[in-house]
Amino acid sequence: MTTQNLEDPAAALGELRARLEAGLVAVGLTKTMLARRAGLGRTTVSEAFSGAAYVPSAQTVGALARALNLDLGALLALRTAAVGRADVVGEDGTSVGRPITQCNPHDLEVHPAAAPPPTPDGSSPVAAWQQRAASALPAYVPRPHDRQLAEWVAAAVSDEHSGMAILVGSSSTGKTRACWEAVQSLAEAGWRLWHPFDPTRAEAVLADIARVDTRTVVWLNEAQHYLGAGRGLGERIGAALHSLLTDPARGPVLVLGTLWPEYAETYTKVPRASEEDPHSQVRELLAGRLIHLPDRFDATAEAAAQALAAAGDRQLAHALEHASDGRLTQFLAGAPELLHRYETATPAARAVLEAALDARRLGSGLHQPLSFLEAAAEGYLTDDEYDTLADNWLEQALADLSRPVHGNLAPLRRTRQRSAQRVPTSPMPAFRLADYLEQHGRIQRRLLCPPASFWHGACDHLTAADERVALGEAARLRWRLWMAAELFRAPAATGHPQALLGLARVHLTLGSDQHAEDLYGLATDAGSVAGLTDLYWRRMRAGDKEAARLIDQRAADAGDLTATLRVSAENMSVKEQAAQEAEFAAEQAAAVAGGGYASVVDYLTALTVESWTDTGYTRLRRQAHDHAYEDPYEYLFSLWSMTGNDEVGNDLCEAAAATGHPEALYQLAVRKSESEEHAAAIDLASRAAETGHIKAARMLAWDLEAAGDIAGAEYWHRRMAEYGDDEHLMAVARLRQQVHDAAGALAVYREAAETAGVDLARRLNRAQDTAWQDHCPYGFDPDGTPSAPWQAPLPD
Repeated sequence: MTTQNLEDPAAALGELRARLEAGLVAVGLTKTMLARRAGLGRTTVSEAFSGAAYVPSAQTVGALARALNLDLGALLALRTAAVGRADVVGEDGTSVGRPITQCNPHDLEVHPAAAPPPTPDGSSPVAAWQQRAASALPAYVPRPHDRQLAEWVAAAVSDEHSGMAILVGSSSTGKTRACWEAVQSLAEAGWRLWHPFDPTRAEAVLADIARVDTRTVVWLNEAQHYLGAGRGLGERIGAALHSLLTDPARGPVLVLGTLWPEYAETYTKVPRASEEDPHSQVRELLAGRLIHLPDRFDATAEAAAQALAAAGDRQLAHALEHASDGRLTQFLAGAPELLHRYETATPAARAVLEAALDARRLGSGLHQPLSFLEAAAEGYLTDDEYDTLADNWLEQALADLSRPVHGNLAPLRRTRQRSAQRVPTSPMPAFRLADYLEQHGRIQRRLLCPPASFWHGACDHLTAADERVALGEAARLRWRLWMAAELFRAPAATGHPQALLGLARVHLTLGSDQHAEDLYGLATDAGSVAGLTDLYWRRMRAGDKEAARLIDQRAADAGDLTATLRVSAENMSVKEQAAQEAEFAAEQAAAVAGGGYASVVDYLTALTVESWTDTGYTRLRRQAHDHAYEDPYEYLFSLWSMTGNDEVGNDLCEAAAATGHPEALYQLAVRKSESEEHAAAIDLASRAAETGHIKAARMLAWDLEAAGDIAGAEYWHRRMAEYGDDEHLMAVARLRQQVHDAAGALAVYREAAETAGVDLARRLNRAQDTAWQDHCPYGFDPDGTPSAPWQAPLPD
């Protein structure tokens, strides 16, 4: 029988299978062995030989021809005749699409998901393009629409029925990701996927839909580009898809797509009798094939997401923390684009964003007044950028920043007051920063001090007391003392305890002791416990222990835990302390005797070794709890202190350090440093510092500097400077000078405004803020005499 005379598809299919059977007999293989040699599934091979199955795909025929040493061209010709249409395959005998296993979800337009927040250790955040390249997706949370979609997929696989499903939902509700998850079971069955998009989506479908073979997914993401194409192309595509789905010789195939609700309504709406009907083919195609998605996760889905987050999915955990009203998919899809918009913003838009970022990280409220953003942003622009601004630069920047990205998120969005919250006089427009950008800014800009325009804008345009106090404290810690004072004055006048305390600290720093004392008195009377702590240490340093004791008692009465412990210790007699120590020692002696140990040292050694087993650690936790220790290691350290045995102590620290215990790592680092094992000391201190251990971080900064590691030392000095330790900030400036970076050193000096002491700090701040003082001498009577303690002028 020749292929040229085969006009009957059934006869062609019979001849194809006969040749495959003959080839199988010739090589002496079983079908299982053939499947292994051809790299195909056993079911696929069995169906290729079965008279009850559909025509095998071109890929299957090709693999079998190679495995059986048969003429590939002749077999493909038979298959073409069996299908009944020569244009189902191309000139090379292949159909459209590629195996699903070779597809990348992001190439199919699944949105890259928001990366976990950048870590405080200074590592760079993951940029949008890097996320896309990594193809990292969070764990998937099935929802009700996934069950509906799974039914269509199951029918295509088990019943071999062609089907079509279009997921309808708003932007970034998870439509495309749901389709991707649905086809994973088809990937295991060897299905292909075709995503038509070149040269245009509509043209690609019409050019190659005839080449769609069996077991192919037709991927129509954003289906409006196909079904709504102009010049009648959408209707032609609808008709072509209908033909594909109803042709049993080409099935099973599965058409998957996504639509926004407004498009679905347009395509399915039945026109009036007098109106045109531009979507009749598409409307018929979509009937009964739409699956609607909710905008939000319901309680069940959110609980499932929380379980996955608890199991270690940082992307879901991040989304759950910051997404509102169950809009997890919108947050995950929109956050990378927010970061991209920030990184590629115009200078003016970026300046506005960074002013808002700094305001939020330093303590301002959620809503930034427009007047503040305008004033603050100027200092974030270079001279050239500022000189070339258009007259309406602010309007342009806000329009750009308010434009939404995926998930209807925007970098900076104008807020609206609800009618019930409106006040009689309309306030200045206010804007809210996107949560994801806020967190990004808190990490990436944590070591940067805002320009003078930021502080000027805060003084002039922010009125909420708590906002001014938070920003005033931020200014004080950055040695912007005059601006800090101006931010503190207004809330201090209303008796705000933190504002009074902050103003007192500013005066104390600048040597105005009497004004500081007056303000401390007002702050403590207003309920500032921190003010009492400051006064306690001032009295102690002055040698007035009785006054310090009375202040400590006030702090203890106010609920300060540290003061309570000090007062309790002072009230406990020496005899009582000795009794407690004896009781503890007796308990340990009893434990030693009961366990058959010769001494506390032996007991501690055994307990230390046993502690690293599960049962031993459980017992250790119970003993620690019985003795009021929160941390079992603290309990072990207290036992060690009773022995005075350094060898046991070293073993204890080694064992605890192996589990990552920060204090043990630090103690070992100190021991290694004392024995001049500097490399080991730095390694141990690094591990402890990464957990947030302050003493280890401080030690690491100095040890790295001594070792000549300028970059490492500068990093850890800056980390310590974040805790308000100006000595470390000065070390950064010194290191900048060592590498001949004069400009960098000067920038750090200006940031700290202190080198040799308060006098130089005062001069630098005064020189820096001269214009500010001249144009805004708040809080003074005309003759310069303060009318209240909080109005006291700062010393020159």
